[in-house]
Amino acid sequence: MRLTFTNTLFGILLAAMPLSAYCQEVLWANKVLGYSSEYRPSQIGHAYRSKQILGVPSKLPDFDDSPCAWSPADADGRNEEWIKVGFDKTIPLKQIAIAENFNPGAVVRVYAYDPAGKEYLVSETPAAQQTVRGRMLHIFPKQNIQANAVKVVLQPGKVSGFNQIDAIGISPDATPVEAKINFVASQLKAQKENMGKAINSKGQEVAPIIAPDGKTLYFTRNNFEGNIGSPARQDVWYSTLNDQGQWADATNIGPPINNAGDNAITSISADGKTIYLINEYRPDGSLYFGFSRSFKTKSGWGFPRTSRITNLIKTAKTLEITVSPFENVLIMSVEGLDSEGGKDLYISFLQKDNTWSEPRNLGGVINTADTEGTPFLALDNKTLYFSSQGHAGYGEGDLFLTRRLDDTWLNWSTPENLGPAVNSPLWDAFINIPATGDYAYFSASDKVLGQEDIFRIRMTPEIKPDPVAVVSGSILEAETNKPVKSDIVADIKSTNTSFATASFDPETGEYRLILPLKEIYRITASGEGHFPVAEDMDLSAETSFRTIRKNIYLQPIKAGQQIRLSNTMFSQSSAEVIPSSFAELDKIAETMKTYPTMEILLEGHTDNQGEVQKNVKLSADRVEQVKKYLLSKGIDGKRIQTKAWGPARPIASNLTEQTRQKNRRVEFTILKI
Repeated sequence: MRLTFTNTLFGILLAAMPLSAYCQEVLWANKVLGYSSEYRPSQIGHAYRSKQILGVPSKLPDFDDSPCAWSPADADGRNEEWIKVGFDKTIPLKQIAIAENFNPGAVVRVYAYDPAGKEYLVSETPAAQQTVRGRMLHIFPKQNIQANAVKVVLQPGKVSGFNQIDAIGISPDATPVEAKINFVASQLKAQKENMGKAINSKGQEVAPIIAPDGKTLYFTRNNFEGNIGSPARQDVWYSTLNDQGQWADATNIGPPINNAGDNAITSISADGKTIYLINEYRPDGSLYFGFSRSFKTKSGWGFPRTSRITNLIKTAKTLEITVSPFENVLIMSVEGLDSEGGKDLYISFLQKDNTWSEPRNLGGVINTADTEGTPFLALDNKTLYFSSQGHAGYGEGDLFLTRRLDDTWLNWSTPENLGPAVNSPLWDAFINIPATGDYAYFSASDKVLGQEDIFRIRMTPEIKPDPVAVVSGSILEAETNKPVKSDIVADIKSTNTSFATASFDPETGEYRLILPLKEIYRITASGEGHFPVAEDMDLSAETSFRTIRKNIYLQPIKAGQQIRLSNTMFSQSSAEVIPSSFAELDKIAETMKTYPTMEILLEGHTDNQGEVQKNVKLSADRVEQVKKYLLSKGIDGKRIQTKAWGPARPIASNLTEQTRQKNRRVEFTILKI
């Protein structure tokens, strides 16, 4: 199945102002009490149905046709049409606001109702074709009414075309209610910047994917002579940033990523070593609906391998995906059988067999009866940017952000418009942000060199993802400084839960971890023939983006090798092993199981505070507790010897608490392999 990036392919998210943002109290209808008919162009989704009239305006302040508005079944029916809506409380009615987003003027009567159900005719006007495409119709009742329901009656035959109502609101204030866009707290002050001829051409450039380090920009190019196969087929291109801050002329990424079909990169891993691609690649060069991933090798990108998504709708025409920085969650834009309208955003989780779970709809806070697309999950693992045509905004499409509220991945904040500095009356989509969060890269149709172009804009704190730390380096053997092929795991120390993984291969470059701030992490590296090393990284007090260079040194597993365990394994003056140290002790047990004839010597040390004999006793108790833990993991006690030194062998000064902490330690020596 062919996948192409065109204007009709991508949706735009438009969000409306929450009640708290209005100067007056406004209640928007929250239930449909009855209606004469509703337009149903498709059995899938809820476009144009009566429920679309509920909530804040979805189209206004912009006008025109919207599937997120209620429309009677017939465009020019002779019979009257009506809809009755209710509100969540009763108010003294001073105003009714009716959002006529398309072909206004068909409203002929409006009724209000009190809690007893008594009906009041508050407006009666002949239907008439209007000179405007849409409007907010304001009605100011002269009666004193305590109202909690409203009925609107239309004569569709008097106003040509479908007549749509976006929303109905009531207010105890006579100040005219207007629909407003739900902007982020602080608007972007900078102006968007076209990336220029190095990246943009007379063709179409969309879907920028910036590497986490901000130094390589991948994108999709269409209608261009330099594409493989034909100009009409899209290819992946890339540009690199030099030391002077200039982007090099874009280069075709070439085979095996690009072939004669339509190729597009849709996401990149946090370490920059895996790219995710639209379509499944077959050895014969054919492409099928789905997505794949390619791994970076010393000679370039490898042949894309298929990633399976359980029960992915095969009748879908397009697919856009963002993969979480920890590569265990993906959010996709696809049209499913339970979509609200066109494409919706869905979530899927990585399974033990490396397939992805059946996609689950992200729900009505994000998804609308129109199209949601181009998702990008930032490196903080909670800020989601996407485009949609289903909320109030500027025109053909806007970019928005929402933030994840819990670990179910199903609860999200109300989407916020990124504002006019990013969004234009034309199509804007495909935002992408590197780890620094300094610039956002996105696709736009306004002020372009050819068709769609790639732009960037400097971010403000309110629009940025939460800051992260980028930890990178090499894994080296302690004795020789030679690189060691290794796996790296970052655990949240307080919970012993695995948070992120990476790998270090000397042939493909350094390891890289993306770690959100406000946590203490334990970073563990393990390589064949070497004992795993765990080191703490305290980011709990950090407040802004950081880059941290950290080489990790592994000790080879051999007789006579001494290895120091974490000096925070015990509480002050206690022999009890704290739970956060269990993972480190588990690695000792696992190593001893891997080498079944290994024997070790455990040695306990303290600082010089307090009585010597008590410190010797404390060090003895501590090594016994470590031995006891290893025995509980199935290690034979005959393989473990112990020795308590107390304060006799310091490795640092005892003059400060910081240096004394280094002396409070447990070491083990491999006596025999």
